[in-house]
Amino acid sequence: VPAFACVPLCESPHMNIHEYQAKQLFVEFGVPVVDGQMASSVDRAVAAYREIGSEVCVVKAQIHAGGRGKGHVFDPKHYDPETVTLDEAGVPHVAAQAGFEAVLDGGVKLARTSEEVQEYATKMLSNLLVTKQTGPAGKIVNSVLIEAATQIERELYLAFTVDRAKGRAAVIASAEGGMDIEVVAERTPEAIHKQWFQPHVGLWPFQARELAFALGLKEKAHVNGFVKVVLGAAKAFSQIDASLVEINPVVISRDGEVLALDAKITFDDNALFRHRKLAELRDLAEEAPAERKAHDHDLAYIKLDGDIGCLVNGAGLAMATMDIIQYHGSGLHSPANFLDVGGGADEAKVKAAFEIILEDPNVKAILVNIFGGIMRCDTIANGVVAASKAVGINVPLVVRLQGNMMEEGKQLLRNSGLDITPADDMTDAAKKVVAAVEG
Repeated sequence: VPAFACVPLCESPHMNIHEYQAKQLFVEFGVPVVDGQMASSVDRAVAAYREIGSEVCVVKAQIHAGGRGKGHVFDPKHYDPETVTLDEAGVPHVAAQAGFEAVLDGGVKLARTSEEVQEYATKMLSNLLVTKQTGPAGKIVNSVLIEAATQIERELYLAFTVDRAKGRAAVIASAEGGMDIEVVAERTPEAIHKQWFQPHVGLWPFQARELAFALGLKEKAHVNGFVKVVLGAAKAFSQIDASLVEINPVVISRDGEVLALDAKITFDDNALFRHRKLAELRDLAEEAPAERKAHDHDLAYIKLDGDIGCLVNGAGLAMATMDIIQYHGSGLHSPANFLDVGGGADEAKVKAAFEIILEDPNVKAILVNIFGGIMRCDTIANGVVAASKAVGINVPLVVRLQGNMMEEGKQLLRNSGLDITPADDMTDAAKKVVAAVEG
């Protein structure tokens, strides 16, 4: 999500889909895209190239991450993420002494023959693509998109997201297409233009035209083409309950066509019950095992880089907990995860939450921070006891309970015989869990 959109991802679980899937949805909403086909094998990629009939095609690795063009493809059998670093631009580099090289530079390649399509598909499929968004761990490429190449006259940026400050949907456009929007926002904020709308009303055509004029489009065909893309994408954003629709870039071809050259769609998990077919687009191979397990148990979980596991109920309290751990950690210790068990968690959910946290080898201590409103503190306490017996919690555990059935919950923990450090408030809890990590 663009940094200025004020939509913390951890407040709302989300589902990503691949570029080829997003473009299939675009077609349903009248957004023009480039002719292309998905391929999960080398033979299918070559066949797609021939069926498309374009002399020059683009082979695009399909993973749930951006920065593919500047990334590098590695053979996972001969790859150590510890030897890879990302420069300021997020481009991965391998240490000289690592003893291995990238199979391919870039996850987006131009191909002028079927032999080149075969070569690039062979090097991408089943290998690891490392980009600025994947980090050194990278992602396995299980499919590629073969598209007809486009002669580009101009590149633009377009995105739709939720502006919580205004309580409306926002459309964001920039003349700096093909660039990371965060970079544009930082360096040339005046190049970014916005319009707002209510999803149930939709974006008005005059708003789309104002964006076109703000981006310097003058020719009637270009303006009309851009308006078509904007209105189609706005309709898609509203009707499929997306939290983000991003096209980077929207291109004006030398033939005067306005096309969505790329496509990224993120859905709000909380709305997927209304879109059963869209939920089927989820690619579990793209999700970390811990995140898949959290999804199966209806837990909101996001892995972070710290060493203190967090089990909290409520997104706001979870973020406040992470903040106070970060503060008292003094730069040495920080949250290892965001994990919200929700307001209606039972013992099974709590047990699953502990299992997920403990699967992270970086976790050196766990802080349980519960406010009993809808949630009962004794339910959490029973879950903690059950999880300790079933999972075996082998790191320091600090528990702060406040609210509904608080005393009953504390009594259950005291009587459990477990080595649990109680805390009175959030500051006390944060200090104690940091001290526990430091030994």
